Amino acid sequence: MATDFGQAVVALRHRNFRLIWIGLLISFSGSTMQNAALLWHVSLLADPDKKGLALGFVGLARVAPVVFFSMVSGVVADAMDRRRVLLVTQLLSAMVALTLAVLTFAGSMMVWHIYALAAVGAAVSAFDLPSRQALLPTLVPRQHLSNAISLNTIMFQTASVFGPALGGLLIAATSLGWTYAVNAISFGFVIVALLMMREVPARAPSKGGRDALSLGAAMEGLRFVFRSPLIRSTMLLDFFATFFASATALLPIFAQDILHVGPRGYGWLFAAPAIGSFVTSVALVPLVAHISRRGVSIIWSVAGHGAATVVFGLSRSFWLTFSCLALVGATDTVSTVLRNVIRNLETPDRLRGRMTGINMVFFMGGPQLGELEAGVVATWFGAAFAVMTGGIGCLLATAWVAAATPGLRRYREHPIVEPLRQNLG
Repeated sequence: MATDFGQAVVALRHRNFRLIWIGLLISFSGSTMQNAALLWHVSLLADPDKKGLALGFVGLARVAPVVFFSMVSGVVADAMDRRRVLLVTQLLSAMVALTLAVLTFAGSMMVWHIYALAAVGAAVSAFDLPSRQALLPTLVPRQHLSNAISLNTIMFQTASVFGPALGGLLIAATSLGWTYAVNAISFGFVIVALLMMREVPARAPSKGGRDALSLGAAMEGLRFVFRSPLIRSTMLLDFFATFFASATALLPIFAQDILHVGPRGYGWLFAAPAIGSFVTSVALVPLVAHISRRGVSIIWSVAGHGAATVVFGLSRSFWLTFSCLALVGATDTVSTVLRNVIRNLETPDRLRGRMTGINMVFFMGGPQLGELEAGVVATWFGAAFAVMTGGIGCLLATAWVAAATPGLRRYREHPIVEPLRQNLG
């Protein structure tokens, strides 16, 4: 039994991975708490008749910097020391959270302040994510990569459970300002973890040497992604699932006006997808390396995501809504883990930052644009209608991608792009 558990967490035996895993667990808990607080804050400050649209604009504020910086940030991750990039981004993220706290405690916060600081935070994240994801495969041996990705998913979903739940309790018991202050402190744990790392393996040199920060390097990343049908199709599935079935921005409306459960109930609703994801992640850790039909598994999991969203839109019960949101998180976890395994195995190290930068437009742009779309539809037709039709859109988009990409349906455990295997060596 002990041996089985040891294999299930084998990636944590590697010191550098263990350090960053613990640091990110604490930091992500603060970040997800802040994300929930931002939406709640906007719902309190906005015009009641335009609450859905105001919440949707949070997504628009976040997506614009991601799209603008995605190519540059990917090139930076492949050309510069990824650990140093992360030290800078963590420090800047802490400053954004601290600014939110100061403005809130001072009582001078306005809706446009939230939009502006959400945009700045998203710009910082646009540089943080490619470097963080590109650093991960260098911290563990290749045979432990799928386990590391599964453990990272558990870490993120655990943080997504505790963060919003703690945020709801803090909002109810103290004030919104404390959620931002706690998040500012949480970034320090990642900074300490990065400083404590030892002997991080050097990356393979980029083709361009000193000229790696160039338009040519960016175009090389674009060519790689769009000439790889398998990677391209997983990105499209990610985008459509999160664009059509992204209802997080509307949760304050459900909590306040439909289910009438207040800030504590809102915190649990916000955490529900992460609870479902956490349970699924734990089950996936020993299984992910043995799932052979990965392409089909991704397609069915995204379809399940859309179906659960449809029922969520129809629900008027707190517990049914909570269960649907948990199922949304569970199905998203299966899809996310398998997509990340495929993309990391199919992408050579020198291109991982650029691949992740391009992928940001899909997996970060999808939910943020989806929140705007949901907010607009909710303003005209109601929040429930916006969620239900979004789930239907997700199902239709999944069917289209599956029909248009036979390579994804046939994809199994072993990579089907043979030349990349040599690059990964």
